[in-house]
Amino acid sequence: MTTTLTSPTRETTGTLETTDTRETIETTRTPQDDLPANILASACPSRTVMRHLTDRWTPLIVAALSEQPVARFGELKAMIQGVSPKVLTQTLRSMERDGLVERRVTASIPPRVDYELTALGTTLIEPMTALRHWAQDNMQAVLEARERYDAAALENGDV
Repeated sequence: MTTTLTSPTRETTGTLETTDTRETIETTRTPQDDLPANILASACPSRTVMRHLTDRWTPLIVAALSEQPVARFGELKAMIQGVSPKVLTQTLRSMERDGLVERRVTASIPPRVDYELTALGTTLIEPMTALRHWAQDNMQAVLEARERYDAAALENGDV
C-alpha cells in the first residue's frame, strides 16, 4: 500500500515501513526549514510555538499539572479559576496536538478522561515556574508602575 500526500511546496520524500505495508509520505520542506530557529523571523514556526506557550491558559495548565500530575477535566477547571469549559477544552486539545499533554480515556460509565504532561510537556515546568515566581514576586512593583504611568497619562491628558 502506497500513500502519497502531495502539495506544490513539497520537496522531499520520506519512507515509513510497517510490518506488512510500505507507505511513502512526502513532507513539506520550505527554505525556512534549512535555517536555524529564529523567534524574531516572521515565518519561523518557533513563533507559533511561543505564541501558544505564552497564551493566557497554557502556563496555568502546566502549573496545575505540575502540582497534580494526573488530573481530570473538572479538577483542572477547579484549579484554574476563571477558565471557561470551552476555552479549557480548546487549550488542552492544542496542547495535546503540540505533544505537551496526553489525554487518556478509560472506559467506564461515564468515561473517565485524565490529562497529564508528556515528557516534552514536563520540560516546561521549570521555565514556567520561574516565570510564575517572577510574576508573583514582582506583582507589587508592576502594580505601582502602572499607577505611576496612569497618573502621568491622566496629568498629561493622554487618557
